[in-house]
Amino acid sequence: MKNVKKSYGQDENLVHVLKGIDLCLNKGELCVMLGPSGCGKSTLLNIIGGIDSCDEGQIFVDGKDISQMKEKDLTKYRRFHLGYIFQMYNLIPNLTVRENIEVGAYLSDNPLDLDYLLRVLGLYEHQNKLPHELSGGQQQRTSIGRAVIKNPEILLCDEPTGALDYRTSKDILGLLEDINEKYGTTILMVTHNDALAHMADHIVRIKDGEILSDQVNKKVSIKQIEW
Repeated sequence: MKNVKKSYGQDENLVHVLKGIDLCLNKGELCVMLGPSGCGKSTLLNIIGGIDSCDEGQIFVDGKDISQMKEKDLTKYRRFHLGYIFQMYNLIPNLTVRENIEVGAYLSDNPLDLDYLLRVLGLYEHQNKLPHELSGGQQQRTSIGRAVIKNPEILLCDEPTGALDYRTSKDILGLLEDINEKYGTTILMVTHNDALAHMADHIVRIKDGEILSDQVNKKVSIKQIEW
């Protein structure tokens, strides 16, 4: 990312959300992006994900500038390179767990094995349930399965445990840790929980639309982290 800027509104209502972000992430890193609510974390994640666009700057992914892509190419970029995990699970209510995850598989030319993933996620026994029959943790696991089955190069996580209790949060974060290690998936996770910095290879802190710090970290297992 080179000098990425984003504003909303105009005239006296103009708000500068991102004020010139310069950042480089390496393939296979687990990066945690920290900052208070409203600092620009989610906006930056959406721009990297091709959901939103920047006003200025460039964003290179594998040598290609996504900030210059037309919508057709952005659609291909999102389909073939990205997985996205939201805080609110965004599951399709009339599809089962298995069917919700299959939606992600249809978007990939090289999906992971569905039955294997259901077992890894602890959802095999729940695969025929509808979302309203699941706990919050099971719904988030289904959401993660939908993103991960695509076997994406990059996994974007927007407060993935924000709506979950402590124990379920630890389970979900352990799952993301395993995905990063097993598949070499580059993971960028935004959160306001400072404790999660310890699980990252790369820690980025944002404040008021600017990078406050950018550091490499010697990570520890989420099992050893308390908050």
